[in-house]
Amino acid sequence: MYKPTIAVVGRPNVGKSTLFNRIIGERKAIVEDTPGVTRDRLYATGDWLNYEFNVIDTGGIEIKDEPFQEQIKMQAEIAILEADVILMIVNGREGVTEDDLFVARILQKSKKPTVLMVNKVDNFEMRNEIYEFYQLGLGDPFPVSGSHGLGLGDALDAATDYFKDIEIEEEEDSSIKVSLVGRPNVGKSSLINAILGEDRVIVSDIAGTTRDAIDTHYTFDDDEYTLIDTAGMRKRGKVYENTEKYSVLRANRAIERSDVVLFVINGEEGIIEQDKRIAGIAHEAGRAVVIVVNKWDAVEKDEKTMQKFKEKIRQQFQFLDYAPIAFVSAKTKSRLTTIFPLVKIANDSHKKRVQSSTLNEVIVDSVSMNPTPTDKGGHRLNIFYGTQVSVGPPTFVLFVNDTELMHFSYRRYIENQLRGAFGFTGTPIHIISRTRN
Repeated sequence: MYKPTIAVVGRPNVGKSTLFNRIIGERKAIVEDTPGVTRDRLYATGDWLNYEFNVIDTGGIEIKDEPFQEQIKMQAEIAILEADVILMIVNGREGVTEDDLFVARILQKSKKPTVLMVNKVDNFEMRNEIYEFYQLGLGDPFPVSGSHGLGLGDALDAATDYFKDIEIEEEEDSSIKVSLVGRPNVGKSSLINAILGEDRVIVSDIAGTTRDAIDTHYTFDDDEYTLIDTAGMRKRGKVYENTEKYSVLRANRAIERSDVVLFVINGEEGIIEQDKRIAGIAHEAGRAVVIVVNKWDAVEKDEKTMQKFKEKIRQQFQFLDYAPIAFVSAKTKSRLTTIFPLVKIANDSHKKRVQSSTLNEVIVDSVSMNPTPTDKGGHRLNIFYGTQVSVGPPTFVLFVNDTELMHFSYRRYIENQLRGAFGFTGTPIHIISRTRN
């Protein structure tokens, strides 16, 4: 299912981040290392009426010695390229500024659907002052108050109304969707080219080189796959993906469409903090994961190097302890054939169903080996029975006497027992406890 994308754009100090938090329904924070740039969040999901959509926050620029217009223009161009619908935010207290006009001209040239939101209109009397914003040429201005949440519904009605013209339903495709995610310059595109045996995707040694994202079909051992590259965008030779925010954005969008995620690490450079963040997105999304260590040819090795690197991965990515690891080289094409057998196993695990009778036998045996915990008052957790309610990832509901007694550690123990009994290699599994009525 394709999710439409809404971008929030505008000059500084118009309340973009406040409105962004209102749209996604929670307050999020993110730190940007680039000097002069601060935001509450770059990327999240929101919903309105019957629509679920992605939201991009392009705001929070604090200008120091940087050229003002270039910063605004860069943010607006990014939003234009990524978004299906754009929310342009202006400040109702300050009126139309030259920078508002500058951004509006860019949006007009883009031909993208745009909804104009006049923020900081906190009372009814101020509504009479919004008409000057018609000169931006972006249609009817919507008075809103990000701090109070006023008027936001009308603006979102207008924005989501454009979704009717977007092909949200995708064609039926039985192939296994495999996305390649990772920070810039780990060799995602090189891996695809090496797997396919042709230069299907543009490759460069420059981190963040801009490219068009491409879906590619591939067959391995009679199984059909669709490879989803998370490469950047091509825009007049400019490099936009050289900071974390754009690689994370692309990872989010690719992961949404995936059955299995190939999380690519640069074996030559090792693991950095950004790797953890991108891996966390795949885990939290409930996708199957295979860890691929690329550029293994460039690593000085002895007989213990691979095992030491595996141990480091397990230490740094404890939440991905279920993910198998492949060591490959796109450059020399060594060990590439080890990837897709692991992808197949992970995908099968992701869609695996367990019979309730067998599941409950494992639960009973698990409790007998390690009795359930008690609280300070001596009340013991009782697990009456369990059932699998969904796949992708496998999700189990355990009916208990008191959900408060289901500690994280014991839930983790049950998860390990289920993995020991049924495998589930490559996929997260979710365990939900509910009180039996």
